[in-house]
Amino acid sequence: MFDSTRRFLLGAAISLLAAPVLAAPALPDLVESTFWSAEVDRGDLPPIAERLPSEPLIVDLESRGRTPGIQGGTLKTLVSRSKDIRQMVVYGYSRLVGYDANYQLQPDLLLSYDVEDDRVFTLRLRPGHKWSDGAPFTSADFEYWWNDVANNEMLSPSGPPDFLRIEGELPTVTFPDETTIVFEWERPNPSFLANLAQARPPFIFRPAHFLKQYHGDYADPEALAEAIDDVRARSWASLHNKLDNMYQFDNHELPTLQPWINSSSGKKIRHLFVRNPYYHRIDPNGIQLPYIDVVEMEIVSPGLIAAKANAGETDLQARGLDFRDISILRKGEADGGNYRTLLWGNAVASQIAIYLDLNYNDPAWRDVLRNVNVRRALSLAIDRDTINKALYFGLAKPGAMSVLPASPFFTQENRDAWAAHDPEAANALLDEAGLDQRGGDGIRLLPDGRQMEIVIETAGERQEVENALQIITDDWRDIGVKLIMRPLDRDILRNRVYSGETMASVWYGWDNGIPRPYTSPAYLAPTDQVFFAWPKWGQYYQTNHEAGEAPDMEPTIRLMELLHDWELATNDEERSAAWVEMLKIHADNVFAIGTLSEAPQPVVVNKRLRNVPEKALWAWDPGAHFGIHRPDEFYFAPDGTD
Repeated sequence: MFDSTRRFLLGAAISLLAAPVLAAPALPDLVESTFWSAEVDRGDLPPIAERLPSEPLIVDLESRGRTPGIQGGTLKTLVSRSKDIRQMVVYGYSRLVGYDANYQLQPDLLLSYDVEDDRVFTLRLRPGHKWSDGAPFTSADFEYWWNDVANNEMLSPSGPPDFLRIEGELPTVTFPDETTIVFEWERPNPSFLANLAQARPPFIFRPAHFLKQYHGDYADPEALAEAIDDVRARSWASLHNKLDNMYQFDNHELPTLQPWINSSSGKKIRHLFVRNPYYHRIDPNGIQLPYIDVVEMEIVSPGLIAAKANAGETDLQARGLDFRDISILRKGEADGGNYRTLLWGNAVASQIAIYLDLNYNDPAWRDVLRNVNVRRALSLAIDRDTINKALYFGLAKPGAMSVLPASPFFTQENRDAWAAHDPEAANALLDEAGLDQRGGDGIRLLPDGRQMEIVIETAGERQEVENALQIITDDWRDIGVKLIMRPLDRDILRNRVYSGETMASVWYGWDNGIPRPYTSPAYLAPTDQVFFAWPKWGQYYQTNHEAGEAPDMEPTIRLMELLHDWELATNDEERSAAWVEMLKIHADNVFAIGTLSEAPQPVVVNKRLRNVPEKALWAWDPGAHFGIHRPDEFYFAPDGTD
């Protein structure tokens, strides 16, 4: 079935201080993959011993309570948009360094690394490591990215990514030999490794052997001109950028280091991902991971995911499932379904958070929204206990948006800040804010006479968001504020927020609700437009002051100062101090109105699928959703096994 795909693929051919260099462990006897055995027998593919690095990563299953598995099988999963095939990069979670189950950084693609004073990072590759097409993965791939992509104005007009700039200065990057790369800064860059472990990693390397044929400095001019004309690209740079999509994962010709390779081209309803014959991880018995041969990802309407999971049409599913789906999933399970419904924890800082846009284009409304008493009042008016009982059966934790108890920075004081249901105090704060005039219908009036009518825009993808907003509508009506909900397409919503056209929006809270001292607090400061409370301040930072607006509120200016303090800190005590003050500023200023956190996340798992943790966190970053739990170690038990 996959023979043509195989031939095509073949032809296309932590701790934070340091990871010590240890003596290479003895390799177990290697087991050839049955999936690729025909290609090996024909001589189209080298045997397993020649496909692995000389020092592959031998995964430790026993210490995590896992059992060695068997190769084979097709795992089915569902997504709701064609662009979500990139989840295979998220779930695959093959990174230079990655988080283990205890959220400590460990080498993965790297054999090891050394860190000197958080300034000098020496990265060592695994000798003999290969891309999915069999080409060597070496320091030349890092050198190509650094010299010919990141520092090429046509490909990267803004230069290398911001996480590499410390005090505006870029590192010196050297390549001593084919397995060594050195990044050196004048000042500390303590979040460098953590950035490499992200759910959406920066990819500081590229498959140079593949992309050079589309680069103006390397390619044959006639062949390149023909390739540009074939896809009607504007230039070689636009063609290169179109093909250089390691995260989007939609170019099936682009070599990868992930456990599964995209074997489907173009837009399809079903995409197939087949095992990478050169993947660098093996189990203690010498079996190359991933255990599962093929992942089948079907694109369906968001509203059908729960129903299809209930019908047993997915083997592993959490994306697209919400707490409200638990009852129908449990019913299907009890009625003889072929799956189990696990309840994992959720690591977002708030299940539902309301963002009042401090950069809203309307000057009068902007002044109102920037008044801290207005934000505090709107938060105090919300009856979180009612939302919890109505939507989460009382299983979530009501409170403001802050970090979760799993983080060392958690305090109950921050969770409780301006989060008690107190309409009387809310009314008093709005009166104090100068909004003490009301119309005949009881709705407060702005200084210019308009009604205090807050339009909250939502992506319309989660029913519990709409249900929560209906409750909040009544809560705010009690304090003289009218709420109007406006569902939009996700991309339209984001574009409106980024342009300052949205008065308020609703989304999840911070993705990372479990930060550690080594976690950059950049997402607490106005550094990114994706924090919907200050999109234009984020743009100002992201574009090096070429777009957006400079922060001009004292608390947000202080957040930027504290982020700078964290970046220059030389120890965890100093970094923790910055975190604590930044969280306190957020709690006091209510830059996002949190509602509830820690609602269980349903995870549907085929009854035959093994090594899936019973209890875990569903987290975007750190965690990469399933990624930190290593789906390449999941396997199907034989038929007839429950």
